[in-house]
Amino acid sequence: MFWVYMLKCADRSFYVGHTDNLEIRVGQHIHGIDPFCYTFSRRPVKLVYSQGFESREEALVIERQIKGWNRAKKTALIANDWAEISRISNFKYGKKSPSTGSGRTD
Repeated sequence: MFWVYMLKCADRSFYVGHTDNLEIRVGQHIHGIDPFCYTFSRRPVKLVYSQGFESREEALVIERQIKGWNRAKKTALIANDWAEISRISNFKYGKKSPSTGSGRTD
């Protein structure tokens, strides 16, 4: 099993990574094992999201996708708010929803 995970750092930034051992990897971030890691100077960190995958390749694809998301979309993912993720995605790509319930323009 491989995991994609997101940490919230003390400076309110997010760190997204993937691993084959979630407990150990998060512990390494918490304890600051690697002084060159993004999270080292941003501790304490808190695990706010994780999802398991069958292969490293799947996890890496999702990690890269999430890394490209803005803060609002990452926050919606943490809240498991797929409607908000969709809304943000639609707005970004010019598919802005009409302001009226009917969608009529006349």
